[in-house]
Amino acid sequence: MPRAVAGPEIERLIQLLARVPGLGPRSARRAALQLIKKREQLMSPLAGAMQDVLGKIATCRVCGNLDVRDPCSVCTDETRDPTLLIVVADVADLWALERAGALNARYHVLGGTLSPLDGIGPDELNLTTLMARVQGGEVSEVLLALGATVDAQTTAHYVTELLRESGVKVTRLAQGVPVGGELDYLDEGTLSAAIRARTSL
Repeated sequence: MPRAVAGPEIERLIQLLARVPGLGPRSARRAALQLIKKREQLMSPLAGAMQDVLGKIATCRVCGNLDVRDPCSVCTDETRDPTLLIVVADVADLWALERAGALNARYHVLGGTLSPLDGIGPDELNLTTLMARVQGGEVSEVLLALGATVDAQTTAHYVTELLRESGVKVTRLAQGVPVGGELDYLDEGTLSAAIRARTSL
């Protein structure tokens, strides 16, 4: 068992950082070291920001986004197109689409995808609120921005069936060849999806 190289407080900081997705034990040690070395420029402001946001985080009752206000900044933005509703599995997906800046629409966060093996059924997802929003009459298109996994595709099919009687147009993200992708390096599933989703020029 490796010996500790720092006090228990620093070791605890490293252990907590290692729990952050994308950071393993080595990355957590490097991050902790940078924070410690630059404690006035990084650690102190970061600790203050985390403490400040801790008590203010709220889940938006309209769409399920995380923000410091409820309804969230996206739902209260009057410049967004209220007729287009983008359905995503998680808040991370919402934030990723916002970074892309391709659409100025409203969102709905399901809070996951259907996964019978993990015990996640329709009751665990934010579907009741989705149906209420669609039935409100303002939405004319629901864009299913779900991943290409089996669980995501099952969820997309389930949501499509739920919305079948609503009269709204249901669309999904195109899947296939990524920008800058070389065909030789793509897997068969991606190539098959790209061929099925081919478009006219």
